Amino acid sequence: MYRAGTERAEEANLAALEQVADRLELDSQARSAARELYLSQLPAPDRSKPGLRAASLYAGSLIAGDQRSQTAVAEAGGVARLTIQQQWRDLLRDAGFEPPSW
Repeated sequence: MYRAGTERAEEANLAALEQVADRLELDSQARSAARELYLSQLPAPDRSKPGLRAASLYAGSLIAGDQRSQTAVAEAGGVARLTIQQQWRDLLRDAGFEPPSW
């Protein structure tokens, strides 16, 4: 969970998350899940914000059943695929989901 002020403080990063979601043509459920995952992980000093945005979008797309590949999300978000690969499972676990084993 995150504090109400976090959303305001992260306005620019949330706008960037929406821009990447637009490039990926994600549905509203995937966007909402990604937004919640992103906000629930702040502050996380060991994570870059672009990387966290991309991992959140990938994980959000899995939750919503609107899946995109790690490569597609990485390219749209301007990060390395490895960045997403290293973060998405932890995002899901921290949110109470059981990540797929593949």
